[in-house]
Amino acid sequence: MDDVEITDVDDDDNPYRVEKTRLRNQDLGSLSLTVGELLSQYGWYLLVVTVLVYLLIQYLSRRRSSQSSSSSAQQTPQDVALVAKRQEAMEAARIKMQEELNAKADIFREKQRQQEEEKRRQKIEIWDSMQQGRSYKGTPKPSQTTEEASSSTTVLKPKSDKKPLRSADYNPLTGQGGSSCTWRPGRRGPSSGG
Repeated sequence: MDDVEITDVDDDDNPYRVEKTRLRNQDLGSLSLTVGELLSQYGWYLLVVTVLVYLLIQYLSRRRSSQSSSSSAQQTPQDVALVAKRQEAMEAARIKMQEELNAKADIFREKQRQQEEEKRRQKIEIWDSMQQGRSYKGTPKPSQTTEEASSSTTVLKPKSDKKPLRSADYNPLTGQGGSSCTWRPGRRGPSSGG
């Protein structure tokens, strides 16, 4: 990018002289020159040093892994006994938990079997009551079944003390009956609108 620089010159012909110079970023320019010179002079040396550092790191990591594996192989007898005790304790805990789970499963199966037996018994009772002509709604209890057996021989009479819901001459369209909402027929004849 061009930059304009104004300088004072003791020239009588032109009191305002303008010089154009290019602006350079000297920091990056000098850095790129320095790096370029180093790579051109010592490039091969830098490459060899980088490869040697990489190989050294690989060698040290292999050596460390082989030392850790050899130290784990040389366990003391106490460590082996401790590990064996832990494994036995874990196995005992697993067996105990499995037994508890089996006991809970047995209890659940027994409850399910009892519920199924109860449902089967209720279905049989409903079928028997339907065969005898009685209602099958609800589950009859033992005390009700004895009462039903004794009342089935007697003649049932309808209840006559019920109060009727409304009178016999009730008509909702006429408005009689005391409600506040009534229907009224519309006016006959021409409508008077303006």
